[in-house]
This record gives sequence, structure tokens and C-alpha cells, in this order.
Amino acid sequence: MSPRKTEIDHAKLDRAVSDQLRHAAQRNLGYREQALKLYPWICGRCMREFTRANLSELTVHHRNHNHDDNPADGSNWELLCLYCHDNEHSRQLDHRGGAASAADPHAPANGKPFANLKALLAKPKS
Repeated sequence: MSPRKTEIDHAKLDRAVSDQLRHAAQRNLGYREQALKLYPWICGRCMREFTRANLSELTVHHRNHNHDDNPADGSNWELLCLYCHDNEHSRQLDHRGGAASAADPHAPANGKPFANLKALLAKPKS
């Protein structure tokens, strides 16, 4: 006997996703605006200065990589340009071994490169 399949309420699911997206956008606006008031409009890495004309290229980086950790004093924030922000997250992935690297870096080698060496060096019989 197969288990009963439940109907998915797509309208309810759409509302939940919409609410979460709206909440995330409001949260992002909130801490971004706070960070822009607290800190000078300068990238914390490359020291590039920003004006109102290019302010959209200045992002808020969470130092501990937790986007829900937004203290009012801004101690978890750092203003970075788009390029430095991308570089910071790439460095973090590299440090952890990357998303694609699932193998244990400390596992012993199991290849046998010389297993067939004798046969390869043997003189061919003519």
C-alpha cells in the first residue's frame, strides 16, 4: 500500500515565499542604511571612495558571515565595493575547501602509479 500524497497549497506557498522575500528586502534595507550612516563611504579593502552617483556599488559585508547578526553598533559590518566583497566570499570558500571539494584533504593516497611499470619497461618481443 502506498502512502497517501498530500495536496500542495500553491497559494499558501507563494504567500510564504513572498513574505520571506519582502522580509529579507526590508532587513537588507535596514542594515544597509544604518551602515551607510555609521561608516564613511569608502571600501574597507581597496579604499575606493564612493559618491551618491556610484553608491550602489558599495555593499555591506557581514564579518562573521551571518546575515541575521545585525547589531545596532555595526560591529559585524564592513563596507566593501562589489569587487572586494566578491573576493572576500571567494576567499572564504577557498579557505573552507570550496563547495565542490568534498574529499578529505588528509585522506591517504590510494593511487598506484608504478603498478604496471615492469610491463611498460619490458622490451617488446619481435
